Amino acid sequence: VQLQAFGGGLVQAGGSLSLSCAASGSIVRIDALGWYRQAPGKERELVATITSGGSTNYADNMRGRFTIARGNAKNTVSLHMNNLNVEDTAVYFCNAHGLTVMLPSGNLQVDGEDYWGKGTLVTVSS
Repeated sequence: VQLQAFGGGLVQAGGSLSLSCAASGSIVRIDALGWYRQAPGKERELVATITSGGSTNYADNMRGRFTIARGNAKNTVSLHMNNLNVEDTAVYFCNAHGLTVMLPSGNLQVDGEDYWGKGTLVTVSS
């Protein structure tokens, strides 16, 4: 299983930016996809998650500015970020949790691990 994030870059304060992530591999189902971020010198923190049923959860300081959505393509997720400020500067990581994968034998296996993409840098300038 691999996660690859796209997007990121440099944007001015008040601007918008979108990220996308695609999970690949022998994935039958993903219970939840999400985004986390890690600013310099800080711990990784939740940005937003979305379940397979479409339920969303946002960090308090991002609710209303950020929107997470599952993509039309299977096992994809996007994050639309509006009204960005300097404090949003961070490396953003895509996460997949609660996977059901197909083994080479054809059997299904529930995988309890969290999978992470490599991260994409978002820099907001003042």
